[in-house]
Amino acid sequence: MIGARRRIGGGGQDNSWPGFVDALSTLLLVIIFLLSMFVLAQFFLGQALSGRDQALAELRGQVAQLGNLLKMEQQSNQSLRDSMAELSASLTAANKDRDSLSANLEATRTQLEDSDARLRAMTEARERFEAEAKDLAEKYGLADTALAEERILSRRAQEQVAQLQRNITALQEQLGRLEAALQASEERDRRNQAVIVDMGRRLNRALASKVEELAGYRSEFFGRLKEVLSTRPEIRVEGDRFVFASELLFASGSADLGPEGRAEMRKFAETLIAISREIPAELQWILRVDGHTDKRPISNAQFRSNWELSSARAISVVRFLTSVGVPPERLAATGFGEFQPIDPADNVFAYSRNRRIEMRLTQR
Repeated sequence: MIGARRRIGGGGQDNSWPGFVDALSTLLLVIIFLLSMFVLAQFFLGQALSGRDQALAELRGQVAQLGNLLKMEQQSNQSLRDSMAELSASLTAANKDRDSLSANLEATRTQLEDSDARLRAMTEARERFEAEAKDLAEKYGLADTALAEERILSRRAQEQVAQLQRNITALQEQLGRLEAALQASEERDRRNQAVIVDMGRRLNRALASKVEELAGYRSEFFGRLKEVLSTRPEIRVEGDRFVFASELLFASGSADLGPEGRAEMRKFAETLIAISREIPAELQWILRVDGHTDKRPISNAQFRSNWELSSARAISVVRFLTSVGVPPERLAATGFGEFQPIDPADNVFAYSRNRRIEMRLTQR
């Protein structure tokens, strides 16, 4: 519009006022529009503020109510705390009463058990006393009966006492005669004891002479055997016995006499038989054959231990001597296993010395 007006009055005359008026009118319309919008905004804002005030009032009322409720709740909590304290005190007192009642109950139970035990003991004692009283009554009846019988027996006993006195007088007379006879017998015993002592001395002297005689024959026997067997190093004399090495007589682990052993045992038997003819028959002599092994263990189908092996070897020698004419009643076989070594060393030489058969002439 302003531009139109400018174009209309473009003849050189200043026509700016109408345009200014138009601008003012336009500005005025804008301001009016803004004021109307502000009024509307104030109206709606007033409405909103009035609603907020009402809500605030309601909230203040609710807060006041909640404050009142909080005070009432605090008062209730305080009363509950007081009640709780009272209940705790009551519970503590009740616990103390309960503990006291429990202790009293336990004491009462103990007393009741003691009373029951005493009652049982008294009952048993009463039953025992009743049984004893019954037994005593029975015994009294029996004693009364026995007393009557005893009186009868007493009279008879008095009669028997008189008879016994007469018998005692007769026995005293017999005792006097027996004492005289006993003295005579003791005198004979003393004489007989002297004779027995003298016979014992004579017997000891005779036995000593027999032992000396047997020792002489044994010395002669050993002397002859030394002459017969001294050529073999496997045969040695140790004290009062002949020692034969097992290697000379047996194979290893065997109890059968070998050919060489049989030959040596045959010479031994011939010498023994020859000397036995010179020994008097009253001399009770025997030849003891002892078997020994070394300490190395043995276990096979035939021998489970060295004891069995040593015994079997001694028996084998005795059987051979019997077969060649030595009287069996003059022989004895013994096995010692490895338990009587003559050399305790642990080497092959000691083993060889300990494996042996020993012959000893001794008295039965």
